Amino acid sequence: MAAAKDQDPTKALKGPLRVRGRVRAFALGLPGAVEEFPWGESVIKVNKKVFVFLGVDDGSHPPGVTVKLKDAAVHEHAMSCPGAEPAGYGLGKAGWVSIPLTEPGAPAADLLCDWVEESYRVIAPKRLIAELDAD
Repeated sequence: MAAAKDQDPTKALKGPLRVRGRVRAFALGLPGAVEEFPWGESVIKVNKKVFVFLGVDDGSHPPGVTVKLKDAAVHEHAMSCPGAEPAGYGLGKAGWVSIPLTEPGAPAADLLCDWVEESYRVIAPKRLIAELDAD
């Protein structure tokens, strides 16, 4: 019983929150990206349009990433991740995928960053994509 008291309930979230932090930092490094907090949740936008939903990091909801993936193979790969599902509010019909970070076998930060870049390229104006490609 004492062992259960000694366990930190947030310990299981530290890895997923670290991954979320890496994804957030990557997204904010893309040309023209800004973070906003509508509904109290983190979203990263370019040209006033969301390209990644990051939710909250306060432990009230499991960490996850939601991105828009138009390429069929990339979308299928994301949907094959443990717990992945089409995003709610009808966004799934437009290619948005929600990927939980707490599931065993959740994608690594590098893969998530690739998907964030894919989502950015779907949303961003051509001049910013050209700036990204020039780097």
